[in-house]
Amino acid sequence: MQKIKISESNKKILAEFSENQKPNESCALLFGKDDTVLDLFLTENIEKSPVNFTISNKQLIEGYKMAEEKEMDVIGIFHSHPDSEAYPSNTDKKFMQSNPVAWVIYSGINKNFRAYFLESDIIEISMEE
Repeated sequence: MQKIKISESNKKILAEFSENQKPNESCALLFGKDDTVLDLFLTENIEKSPVNFTISNKQLIEGYKMAEEKEMDVIGIFHSHPDSEAYPSNTDKKFMQSNPVAWVIYSGINKNFRAYFLESDIIEISMEE
């Protein structure tokens, strides 16, 4: 995956969701086709932590079922960093290995989005509208 396309309206939803979840990280699944995000599944961070997130197995299963019903794939995982840059933490890097999709991170500090994909190393991928 070299890029991920996400609309301004979906970014706005994710940004507002993230701001409302502060001081904790927010998280969501990104549904779509190929490299284009077509729908969002906002999930609960069951850790209720400002530095980590976990989506419950129940919500993960629900999300994958929803994507299938919509004839889409889970093409990305979204989460926020309320008090830091939009760059994968060491914990993120560990989970990126077992979740080989685009990881989109929103920074609560400078209000920007960045996307990453883990190959042999983390690479930043472009975001388009």
